Amino acid sequence: MTRRGRLAALLVVLLVSSGALVWQGGHRQVPLHQEGVTRDAWGRLVAVAPGRTAEGWLPLSTDGETRPLEVSVLASRAAGRQVWLGAGWQPDPAAPHADLLRTALEDLHTLTGPTDTAPGAVLAGASPAWRFVWPRDASFVAVALARTGHEQDALDVLLLLQDLQSPDGSMQARYLPAGDGTVPDERLAQEDGPGWALWAAREVIDADAGLPVSGSGEDSATLLTPLVVRSTARLLDRLDPATGLPRPSPDYWERPEEQLTLGIAATSLMGLEAAADLYAGGAVAEGEWLAAGVDPTRLEPTAAAVRERVVDEFRPSFPRHVGGRPDAAVTFLLPPFVDEPVAGAEPARLRSQAAQRRPAGGLAPGAGWRNDGVSWTPETALQALAAAHAGRPEEAQEWLDWLDNHRTDAGALPEKVLHDGDPVAVAPLAWTAALVVLAARP
Repeated sequence: MTRRGRLAALLVVLLVSSGALVWQGGHRQVPLHQEGVTRDAWGRLVAVAPGRTAEGWLPLSTDGETRPLEVSVLASRAAGRQVWLGAGWQPDPAAPHADLLRTALEDLHTLTGPTDTAPGAVLAGASPAWRFVWPRDASFVAVALARTGHEQDALDVLLLLQDLQSPDGSMQARYLPAGDGTVPDERLAQEDGPGWALWAAREVIDADAGLPVSGSGEDSATLLTPLVVRSTARLLDRLDPATGLPRPSPDYWERPEEQLTLGIAATSLMGLEAAADLYAGGAVAEGEWLAAGVDPTRLEPTAAAVRERVVDEFRPSFPRHVGGRPDAAVTFLLPPFVDEPVAGAEPARLRSQAAQRRPAGGLAPGAGWRNDGVSWTPETALQALAAAHAGRPEEAQEWLDWLDNHRTDAGALPEKVLHDGDPVAVAPLAWTAALVVLAARP
């Protein structure tokens, strides 16, 4: 190797070891931030460093120093997780993916720990750049908790979103976990938040079957009424009378948008259909809707009109932008997000997989995403969830197999997987863990 070659190789090593992003043979190289997460003696979230285990020495997040986590603390934490798991649904130990599902549930419990955050604050991940509450991720976690028998935890998650929501029904891209509404940066609000919140509220309300789940003695429908009516009013206010569709906004890609994305159109539809279901089921009193400026009798026809316009504009391929390339958001037009599949969405979902597939076998967020060789576990898990609800159990199992086989050594589900199959970035990722649980509990 020449001197220049040796210097280039050394630079690559230094960049990777420092956590910077590099490219190798046309593929993006991303470090693994941690093997998993646990909590220390004070209940604070602790990231398990790559190559370490929770039984070894851990770098505590407070000052970066490496200290041992006492065996007694680990045993106490493990016992607490067992009690929590035992209070709800658990996978049969002999069932496929039992360890994957159990670990995913444990990680959701750990990432929603109340000690160093507001009650109900779902951290997206353990790394500093992920230690925030995203409305989308929190909504998925709330539904996963409700589906597994942890209704009070699910309600706490949505009550925090309700507290964070602005009076006009809008939601920021993410919030600090203190629960005071502070945001970590100046990124634009994402108008898919109200749609996610409405879908999650309907699922949580359905799960508790009207039974009191709070110390106040009130049921979840009563407690979540402000979230429901404000979110509905927001979605209705953002419908463009000229098009019958929502106005453009950033979505889960977190990019400025001048053109309507499928992600915004789909989440608006799911939110309006959830609101119509909640009104039809009597979950929210008519006076509450009217006080928010919502005519509840118009919810069902408005949702039907939006559904029709989504089909008119985005079918047959359901791209990210009209005339563009396929996007993972096509899964949002299918159960469990809507009661009935949007016409043409299921065939489009199946066709889109080839364009989004990456070398390791997972998927990118869309065909228009950068071609860097990286698979994203949330978008891959969305396929498992959609397949499970579409009556395609073999396909769902194949995606779950892939996710199971690309966990960290500690068993956590990472955010990304490199072209060579290595798990990288933050681990676990709350969104992916919730999706995996929901795919197994359709």
